[in-house]
Amino acid sequence: MTYQLSILDKCPLDKSEDAASALSRSLQLVQIAERLGYHRYWFAEHHNSTALASPSPELLIARAIGETKSIRLGSGGVMLQHYSPYKVAENFNLLSALAPDRIDLGVGKAPGGLPLATRALQQGVNPAEKGDFAAQIRLLDGWLRPAREEKQKELKATPAPAQPASRFLLGASRESARLAAELGWDFVYAAHINGDEQLMQDALLAYTEHSGGKKALVALQVIAATTQAEAAALAEGLCVYHVMAEGQPGVNVSTYELAELYVRQAGYQHYTIEKRMPSLLHGTAGDIHQKLTRLHEKYHIDEFIVDTPVAEARARVRSIELLANRSLN
Repeated sequence: MTYQLSILDKCPLDKSEDAASALSRSLQLVQIAERLGYHRYWFAEHHNSTALASPSPELLIARAIGETKSIRLGSGGVMLQHYSPYKVAENFNLLSALAPDRIDLGVGKAPGGLPLATRALQQGVNPAEKGDFAAQIRLLDGWLRPAREEKQKELKATPAPAQPASRFLLGASRESARLAAELGWDFVYAAHINGDEQLMQDALLAYTEHSGGKKALVALQVIAATTQAEAAALAEGLCVYHVMAEGQPGVNVSTYELAELYVRQAGYQHYTIEKRMPSLLHGTAGDIHQKLTRLHEKYHIDEFIVDTPVAEARARVRSIELLANRSLN
């Protein structure tokens, strides 16, 4: 195999399952992923969700450090708009001190929840002082770099790890790709959110051009099963709904009902809801690896981050096992 595989875990809850069971399964999955040879295991951030149990990827990373030995652990990603860049730097410096050269800081621009959750997370925050996403990520980058430490001797993001976290910007646009390149961060194209292949090509090219030839990673949805029919049944109905309202940044949600709820909570009067297909690969492991190989050869993608959008425990584990076993063989 000429590309690496990693995992993005949103900690989905199966039917009639509580959060404790879903989180326990995620901690079992990270151990399985390490045994199978996956390169990274990232935890997502979603707020006020009854379907997903991961509002704090940093806490899951800390727990997973104690359950694993070598696999890289990270966030996919921290929703930076809600937080102090200084505090995020402290959190990931601490994680990096606990697990040297194993921690990835992935940062995203999205809210990770609907407007009510966003308002609760940002209660008391001055928007003008906070700045836009580009300003926030530049502040975060500064707190994570040793050169900043030399200039700002009275205030440091402690502890100072021997090896700082690797830094990744998650996005689905040329603008995000260029910002990542400007900062010297790695870039992950979020095809699991926007599967438009032309847009992906444009973003990957922008990153390579502006980063001096570096290659981006690509996150996509994958469901592997023993037969094509079984995989198709698991994938049936999966899509993304993109909400655009009154000049605000677009937001992606998993159902039309959530899109309508987002609009109501935000109080928008003029909006559009567009159904989009994510980059979802489903089939046997052999089928999927043929498609990954095509993407690898066409766009020079050396690492795919796999989101398995299946809550049912056995099917989820089986998909991860089949994909890894086929690639190792």
